[in-house]
Amino acid sequence: MPQANTMRTRIILTLAVAAYEMVHLGWEYAHGGVVSHHILQRPDLPAISNGWGLVLLPVLAWFLIGRMQSRNAQQSKAFPSRDMTLRFVAALAYGAGLATAFSLGYESVTTALFFSLFALALLTALYRAELVLGFVLGMSFVFGAVLPTLIAGIFAGLSWLLHGLARLFGKAVVRLVSWAHGNGSA
Repeated sequence: MPQANTMRTRIILTLAVAAYEMVHLGWEYAHGGVVSHHILQRPDLPAISNGWGLVLLPVLAWFLIGRMQSRNAQQSKAFPSRDMTLRFVAALAYGAGLATAFSLGYESVTTALFFSLFALALLTALYRAELVLGFVLGMSFVFGAVLPTLIAGIFAGLSWLLHGLARLFGKAVVRLVSWAHGNGSA
């Protein structure tokens, strides 16, 4: 029975993301048409339609919610855990804040929030599924789904790499200290 509840929750949350994107695209359509964004904001480069969000966001949600549920099951926690929910909401607010600052023309705030992602990648496990999903959903109302997914993927990968290197470095230090301690007592 818990497996059925897990699947039901995953379906409901994915459908909620799809409904959010349908409302978003419907609003855009009713207010001048579905927006397209040129790569690097250069009109001579191809444009990517926000319509891709109708495919990308539900697929991303399905995959990431599955990852979250799997992690909670391994830790024998209820889904979603309180910590997971707080991380999701924080990432949602961060993405929405970045998108809002950009859309209102606050260049210095946008720049600060964007470059702060480098520090956050080092300090926080930005590769966690709830952080990626929250960030992408928070930014999607301004940028569509494709660009936020690319940005989240880059910073999640960077964070994963930095945290992996830190773990390797930590293990090497422990081995070195252990070796030095072993040789010093002989």
